[in-house]
Amino acid sequence: MNRQLLRSVSFVGIVLGLISCQWWPIKEKNKELAIIINHADPLSVQIGQYYRQKRNIPADHVIEVIFDPSDTNLSPEDFIRIKQEVDALTPFEVKGYALTWTKPYRVGCMSITSAFALGFDTSHCAKGCQAIASNPYFNSNRSQPFLDFGIRPTMTIAATSFDKAKALIDRGIASDNSHPQGTAYLMDTKDKARNVRSGMYSTIIKQLSAKIPIEVIKGNVLNDKNDVLFYFTGTTRVRQLETNIFLPGAIADHLTSFGGKLTDSSQMSSIEWLKAGATGSYGTVVEPCNFVQKFPHPGVVMYHYLQGDTLLHAYWKSVAWVGQGIFIGEPLARPFGNSDEN
Repeated sequence: MNRQLLRSVSFVGIVLGLISCQWWPIKEKNKELAIIINHADPLSVQIGQYYRQKRNIPADHVIEVIFDPSDTNLSPEDFIRIKQEVDALTPFEVKGYALTWTKPYRVGCMSITSAFALGFDTSHCAKGCQAIASNPYFNSNRSQPFLDFGIRPTMTIAATSFDKAKALIDRGIASDNSHPQGTAYLMDTKDKARNVRSGMYSTIIKQLSAKIPIEVIKGNVLNDKNDVLFYFTGTTRVRQLETNIFLPGAIADHLTSFGGKLTDSSQMSSIEWLKAGATGSYGTVVEPCNFVQKFPHPGVVMYHYLQGDTLLHAYWKSVAWVGQGIFIGEPLARPFGNSDEN
């Protein structure tokens, strides 16, 4: 190649580079979240790698730990060691954690997500029908939970296969800034013990019906709806999930004792919501009794989500006593954000 041709090629390369910088800027790294991967679990590693790529999370925000992935309950002793390692490796700007496994879902008497967020602390546990410590982030208008309260809200990207995890992550990303035209479905079920949130519905309608269509359904079953954005109910099992269409970013959960036992529940596991197309869900990992404070407040999570919070932060703000409950889904889903903020 002669010098003149070389100079021409170099010049074209420089021009194309400048054009690329002008029209296709490099996407800014997402530094508010850290991903925690269990290196002993191949699926956890695969999910973590995909999530990091799709959400453009910096390499130093990926934290690898090692523990037995076959147990549902991680011992407090093992967890404390792991948490010390995680704390030492977490960049200061991190506001929350994404876990990339389904098991373990519990640390002793706490959920795995609450343990990572709050540290293992038995004040967040209860034997029988007892109150537990409050969530300092509940219904907060703050956006810096670690700076303000010393906690990093945590959610696990729960899936039993990579295809299901990929679909969940892709739904969360598709929801970003989409401002979906969906409906909130509030179920008034016949299960008296688990229908305790229905007492909140009239207030929720008064406060939020101007922002989103809300339907209260009397009965145990919602079917053939194609615009589900929120779905809250109280029952041991939710029937006919497959007949509904969940919009990207949808939140859905059922108030029952063991929804948070993701892989071995005697009731319906909360993971079934994600399989059906929801982007986030919640359940308790040990017997909570039917305290409404131990479950998401539908009005609070809807309000903060509609105000532009991510799924992680809106959901965490909705549970007053959070220690026994696990959050699952795609943490950074943000349907009501604004594109110019990214």
